[in-house]
Amino acid sequence: MSTQEIKVIAFPGAPNLPVFAALEHGHFSAQGLNVVLSTTPSSVSQIERLHAGEFDIAFTAFDNIVAYREGMGAVKFDSVPDFRVIMGATQVELSAIVAPQIKTAGDLRGKTLALDAVGTGFAFVLYAMLEELGLSIKDYERVAVGATPERWASVKSGQHVATMTIEPFTSIATAAGFRVLRTSTQTFPAYQGGIVAARESWASKNAGAVTAFIRGYLKGLDWTLAPENRAAAAALLQAKMPEIKPGVVDAVMTSLLSPRSGLTPRAEILRDGMKTVLDLRSRYGGGKQLSDIDKYLDLAFYKAATAS
Repeated sequence: MSTQEIKVIAFPGAPNLPVFAALEHGHFSAQGLNVVLSTTPSSVSQIERLHAGEFDIAFTAFDNIVAYREGMGAVKFDSVPDFRVIMGATQVELSAIVAPQIKTAGDLRGKTLALDAVGTGFAFVLYAMLEELGLSIKDYERVAVGATPERWASVKSGQHVATMTIEPFTSIATAAGFRVLRTSTQTFPAYQGGIVAARESWASKNAGAVTAFIRGYLKGLDWTLAPENRAAAAALLQAKMPEIKPGVVDAVMTSLLSPRSGLTPRAEILRDGMKTVLDLRSRYGGGKQLSDIDKYLDLAFYKAATAS
Protein backbone atom coordinates (compact mmCIF):
# COMPACT_ATOMS: atom_id res chain seq x y z
CA MET A 1 0.00 0.00 0.00
CA SER A 2 1.36 3.41 -0.96
CA THR A 3 1.62 6.06 1.70
CA GLN A 4 0.81 9.75 1.50
CA GLU A 5 2.95 12.26 3.33
CA ILE A 6 1.18 14.81 5.48
CA LYS A 7 3.21 17.70 6.86
CA VAL A 8 1.95 18.96 10.22
CA ILE A 9 3.03 22.08 12.10
CA ALA A 10 2.23 22.63 15.77
CA PHE A 11 3.25 24.74 18.72
CA PRO A 12 5.72 23.07 21.11
CA GLY A 13 3.90 21.68 24.13
CA ALA A 14 2.32 18.77 25.93
CA PRO A 15 -0.88 18.90 23.80
CA ASN A 16 1.14 17.24 21.01
CA LEU A 17 1.13 13.98 22.99
CA PRO A 18 -1.70 12.32 20.99
CA VAL A 19 0.31 12.93 17.81
CA PHE A 20 3.40 11.46 19.46
CA ALA A 21 1.29 8.45 20.49
CA ALA A 22 -0.22 7.98 17.04
CA LEU A 23 3.26 8.08 15.52
CA GLU A 24 4.75 5.79 18.17
CA HIS A 25 2.03 3.15 17.87
CA GLY A 26 1.69 3.22 14.09
CA HIS A 27 -1.83 4.62 13.95
CA PHE A 28 -1.00 7.01 11.11
CA SER A 29 0.94 4.43 9.12
CA ALA A 30 -1.96 1.99 9.54
CA GLN A 31 -4.07 4.62 7.77
CA GLY A 32 -1.60 4.79 4.88
CA LEU A 33 -0.01 8.04 6.01
CA ASN A 34 3.52 9.25 6.63
CA VAL A 35 2.95 12.09 9.09
CA VAL A 36 5.86 14.49 9.58
CA LEU A 37 5.49 16.75 12.64
CA SER A 38 7.34 20.07 12.98
CA THR A 39 7.04 22.79 15.60
CA THR A 40 6.83 26.52 15.03
CA PRO A 41 8.71 29.39 16.72
CA SER A 42 5.66 31.68 16.49
CA SER A 43 2.07 31.90 15.31
CA VAL A 44 3.11 34.24 12.49
CA SER A 45 5.61 31.75 11.13
CA GLN A 46 3.09 28.93 11.43
CA ILE A 47 0.33 30.77 9.58
CA GLU A 48 2.63 32.06 6.85
CA ARG A 49 3.94 28.57 6.14
CA LEU A 50 0.50 26.97 6.25
CA HIS A 51 -0.83 29.59 3.84
CA ALA A 52 2.15 29.07 1.53
CA GLY A 53 1.46 25.32 1.36
CA GLU A 54 4.65 24.30 3.17
CA PHE A 55 2.43 22.43 5.61
CA ASP A 56 -0.86 20.64 5.13
CA ILE A 57 -2.32 20.61 8.64
CA ALA A 58 -1.79 22.89 11.63
CA PHE A 59 -2.45 22.41 15.32
CA THR A 60 -3.04 26.02 16.20
CA ALA A 61 -5.23 28.36 18.22
CA PHE A 62 -8.81 28.79 17.07
CA ASP A 63 -8.32 32.55 17.26
CA ASN A 64 -5.57 32.35 14.62
CA ILE A 65 -8.05 30.93 12.13
CA VAL A 66 -10.59 33.60 12.99
CA ALA A 67 -8.05 36.43 12.82
CA TYR A 68 -6.65 35.54 9.42
CA ARG A 69 -10.03 34.72 7.90
CA GLU A 70 -11.20 38.17 9.02
CA GLY A 71 -8.11 40.02 7.78
CA MET A 72 -7.14 40.86 11.35
CA GLY A 73 -3.93 38.81 11.58
CA ALA A 74 -0.42 40.11 12.16
CA VAL A 75 0.43 39.38 8.51
CA LYS A 76 -1.68 40.61 5.58
CA PHE A 77 -2.15 38.27 2.62
CA ASP A 78 -3.14 39.16 -0.95
CA SER A 79 -6.21 36.95 -0.64
CA VAL A 80 -8.31 35.71 2.25
CA PRO A 81 -6.76 32.46 3.54
CA ASP A 82 -9.07 29.49 3.11
CA PHE A 83 -8.29 28.04 6.53
CA ARG A 84 -10.94 25.80 8.09
CA VAL A 85 -11.15 24.05 11.45
CA ILE A 86 -11.43 20.31 10.80
CA MET A 87 -11.35 19.07 14.40
CA GLY A 88 -11.08 20.25 17.99
CA ALA A 89 -8.04 19.56 20.13
CA THR A 90 -7.83 21.27 23.52
CA GLN A 91 -9.64 23.58 25.85
CA VAL A 92 -6.11 24.41 27.10
CA GLU A 93 -5.37 26.18 30.37
CA LEU A 94 -3.37 29.35 29.88
CA SER A 95 -1.44 30.63 32.87
CA ALA A 96 -0.15 34.13 33.54
CA ILE A 97 3.35 33.37 34.81
CA VAL A 98 5.15 36.17 36.64
CA ALA A 99 8.66 36.66 37.98
CA PRO A 100 9.19 35.95 41.70
CA GLN A 101 9.35 39.66 42.57
CA ILE A 102 5.84 40.24 41.15
CA LYS A 103 3.46 39.75 44.07
CA THR A 104 0.27 41.32 42.69
CA ALA A 105 -1.10 42.44 39.35
CA GLY A 106 -0.33 46.02 40.35
CA ASP A 107 3.39 45.19 40.31
CA LEU A 108 3.13 44.77 36.52
CA ARG A 109 2.51 48.48 35.96
CA GLY A 110 5.18 49.94 33.72
CA LYS A 111 6.77 46.52 33.10
CA THR A 112 7.17 44.51 29.88
CA LEU A 113 5.17 41.34 29.20
CA ALA A 114 6.23 38.70 26.67
CA LEU A 115 3.58 37.63 24.13
CA ASP A 116 3.50 35.53 20.99
CA ALA A 117 2.02 38.50 19.16
CA VAL A 118 0.08 41.41 20.64
CA GLY A 119 -3.07 40.73 18.62
CA THR A 120 -3.61 36.99 19.07
CA GLY A 121 -6.26 35.17 21.05
CA PHE A 122 -3.94 34.05 23.82
CA ALA A 123 -2.85 37.66 24.24
CA PHE A 124 -6.52 38.64 24.49
CA VAL A 125 -6.95 36.09 27.27
CA LEU A 126 -4.12 37.75 29.20
CA TYR A 127 -5.61 41.21 28.68
CA ALA A 128 -8.97 40.02 30.02
CA MET A 129 -7.37 38.30 33.01
CA LEU A 130 -5.35 41.38 33.93
CA GLU A 131 -8.38 43.59 33.44
CA GLU A 132 -10.19 41.46 36.02
CA LEU A 133 -7.27 42.16 38.34
CA GLY A 134 -7.52 45.91 37.83
CA LEU A 135 -5.09 46.61 34.96
CA SER A 136 -5.78 48.11 31.56
CA ILE A 137 -3.68 47.47 28.46
CA LYS A 138 -2.12 50.92 28.93
CA ASP A 139 -0.67 49.89 32.30
CA TYR A 140 2.03 47.59 30.86
CA GLU A 141 4.12 47.19 27.72
CA ARG A 142 3.36 44.29 25.37
CA VAL A 143 6.28 42.74 23.48
CA ALA A 144 5.98 40.13 20.71
CA VAL A 145 8.50 37.37 21.49
CA GLY A 146 7.20 34.13 19.94
CA ALA A 147 5.95 30.71 21.01
CA THR A 148 5.88 29.49 24.60
CA PRO A 149 9.52 28.27 24.83
CA GLU A 150 10.81 31.64 23.67
CA ARG A 151 8.45 33.56 25.95
CA TRP A 152 9.33 31.46 28.99
CA ALA A 153 13.04 31.85 28.28
CA SER A 154 12.66 35.63 28.10
CA VAL A 155 10.93 35.73 31.50
CA LYS A 156 13.33 33.24 33.07
CA SER A 157 16.29 35.39 31.96
CA GLY A 158 14.74 38.54 33.40
CA GLN A 159 14.19 40.25 30.06
CA HIS A 160 10.45 40.44 30.77
CA VAL A 161 8.47 39.94 33.99
CA ALA A 162 5.43 37.98 32.79
CA THR A 163 4.02 35.86 29.99
CA MET A 164 1.36 33.29 29.13
CA THR A 165 2.26 29.61 29.27
CA ILE A 166 0.74 26.20 28.55
CA GLU A 167 1.96 22.88 29.86
CA PRO A 168 4.63 21.73 30.35
CA PHE A 169 6.03 25.26 30.64
CA THR A 170 3.64 26.28 33.42
CA SER A 171 4.86 23.47 35.68
CA ILE A 172 8.48 24.05 34.66
CA ALA A 173 8.14 27.73 35.59
CA THR A 174 6.50 27.12 38.96
CA ALA A 175 9.14 24.52 39.82
CA ALA A 176 11.75 27.22 39.13
CA GLY A 177 10.13 29.61 41.62
CA PHE A 178 7.95 31.64 39.27
CA ARG A 179 4.31 32.25 40.17
CA VAL A 180 0.95 31.74 38.48
CA LEU A 181 -0.89 35.05 38.84
CA ARG A 182 -4.10 33.75 37.27
CA THR A 183 -5.31 31.04 34.90
CA SER A 184 -7.76 31.14 32.02
CA THR A 185 -9.92 28.52 33.72
CA GLN A 186 -10.45 30.97 36.59
CA THR A 187 -11.71 33.60 34.17
CA PHE A 188 -13.66 31.70 31.50
CA PRO A 189 -16.13 28.81 31.87
CA ALA A 190 -14.98 27.52 28.47
CA TYR A 191 -12.25 28.49 26.01
CA GLN A 192 -11.49 26.78 22.71
CA GLY A 193 -7.73 27.03 22.76
CA GLY A 194 -6.34 24.50 20.31
CA ILE A 195 -7.89 23.20 17.11
CA VAL A 196 -6.73 21.36 14.00
CA ALA A 197 -6.95 23.29 10.75
CA ALA A 198 -6.21 22.88 7.05
CA ARG A 199 -6.52 24.88 3.88
CA GLU A 200 -9.88 24.11 2.29
CA SER A 201 -8.34 23.98 -1.18
CA TRP A 202 -5.87 21.29 -0.07
CA ALA A 203 -8.31 19.35 2.10
CA SER A 204 -10.96 19.08 -0.61
CA LYS A 205 -8.39 17.52 -2.97
CA ASN A 206 -7.11 15.18 -0.25
CA ALA A 207 -10.33 14.26 1.53
CA GLY A 208 -9.33 10.63 2.05
CA ALA A 209 -6.00 11.60 3.62
CA VAL A 210 -7.63 14.19 5.89
CA THR A 211 -10.18 11.66 7.09
CA ALA A 212 -7.42 9.08 7.62
CA PHE A 213 -5.36 11.62 9.58
CA ILE A 214 -8.29 12.30 11.90
CA ARG A 215 -8.80 8.56 12.45
CA GLY A 216 -5.13 8.10 13.31
CA TYR A 217 -5.10 11.09 15.64
CA LEU A 218 -8.23 9.90 17.46
CA LYS A 219 -6.60 6.54 18.11
CA GLY A 220 -3.57 8.31 19.56
CA LEU A 221 -5.88 10.49 21.64
CA ASP A 222 -7.85 7.52 22.97
CA TRP A 223 -4.60 5.83 24.02
CA THR A 224 -3.38 9.01 25.70
CA LEU A 225 -6.59 9.48 27.68
CA ALA A 226 -6.93 5.86 28.81
CA PRO A 227 -6.19 5.82 32.58
CA GLU A 228 -4.23 2.58 32.33
CA ASN A 229 -1.78 4.24 29.92
CA ARG A 230 -0.93 7.23 32.11
CA ALA A 231 2.56 6.06 33.10
CA ALA A 232 3.44 5.06 29.54
CA ALA A 233 2.03 8.32 28.20
CA ALA A 234 4.10 10.32 30.68
CA ALA A 235 7.22 8.41 29.66
CA LEU A 236 6.52 9.07 25.97
CA LEU A 237 5.99 12.77 26.63
CA GLN A 238 9.28 13.00 28.52
CA ALA A 239 11.07 11.16 25.72
CA LYS A 240 9.76 13.65 23.17
CA MET A 241 10.15 16.70 25.44
CA PRO A 242 13.21 16.08 27.64
CA GLU A 243 12.84 19.52 29.23
CA ILE A 244 10.01 17.98 31.28
CA LYS A 245 11.78 16.77 34.41
CA PRO A 246 10.48 13.93 36.63
CA GLY A 247 9.49 16.39 39.35
CA VAL A 248 6.93 18.16 37.16
CA VAL A 249 5.68 15.46 34.80
CA ASP A 250 2.82 14.42 37.09
CA ALA A 251 1.45 17.96 37.22
CA VAL A 252 1.79 18.26 33.45
CA MET A 253 -0.12 15.02 32.89
CA THR A 254 -2.86 15.97 35.35
CA SER A 255 -3.50 19.23 33.50
CA LEU A 256 -3.21 17.62 30.07
CA LEU A 257 -5.63 14.78 30.84
CA SER A 258 -8.29 17.07 32.28
CA PRO A 259 -10.88 18.11 29.65
CA ARG A 260 -11.22 21.39 31.57
CA SER A 261 -7.60 22.36 31.08
CA GLY A 262 -6.21 20.04 28.42
CA LEU A 263 -7.15 17.56 25.73
CA THR A 264 -10.76 17.37 24.59
CA PRO A 265 -12.15 13.80 24.51
CA ARG A 266 -12.92 12.70 20.94
CA ALA A 267 -11.38 15.99 19.77
CA GLU A 268 -14.83 17.53 19.57
CA ILE A 269 -15.22 21.25 19.05
CA LEU A 270 -16.44 23.28 22.01
CA ARG A 271 -19.00 25.77 20.75
CA ASP A 272 -19.19 27.60 24.09
CA GLY A 273 -15.40 27.86 24.06
CA MET A 274 -15.45 29.14 20.48
CA LYS A 275 -17.98 31.78 21.47
CA THR A 276 -15.53 32.96 24.15
CA VAL A 277 -12.83 33.32 21.48
CA LEU A 278 -15.11 35.34 19.22
CA ASP A 279 -16.23 37.53 22.11
CA LEU A 280 -12.62 38.28 23.05
CA ARG A 281 -11.66 39.15 19.47
CA SER A 282 -14.72 41.36 19.18
CA ARG A 283 -13.62 43.10 22.38
CA TYR A 284 -9.88 43.50 21.80
CA GLY A 285 -9.38 42.92 18.08
CA GLY A 286 -10.40 46.28 16.67
CA GLY A 287 -14.14 46.63 17.01
CA LYS A 288 -15.43 44.06 14.50
CA GLN A 289 -18.27 42.07 16.07
CA LEU A 290 -18.00 38.33 15.42
CA SER A 291 -20.58 35.65 16.22
CA ASP A 292 -20.80 33.10 13.36
CA ILE A 293 -18.86 30.06 14.57
CA ASP A 294 -19.77 27.88 11.57
CA LYS A 295 -18.06 30.29 9.20
CA TYR A 296 -14.70 28.90 10.32
CA LEU A 297 -15.56 25.19 10.38
CA ASP A 298 -15.56 22.26 7.97
CA LEU A 299 -16.39 19.19 10.03
CA ALA A 300 -17.27 16.92 7.10
CA PHE A 301 -13.94 15.08 7.39
CA TYR A 302 -14.40 14.60 11.14
CA LYS A 303 -17.92 13.27 10.61
CA ALA A 304 -16.63 10.84 7.97
CA ALA A 305 -13.83 9.67 10.24
CA THR A 306 -16.15 9.04 13.18
CA ALA A 307 -19.16 7.72 11.24
CA SER A 308 -18.24 4.10 11.90
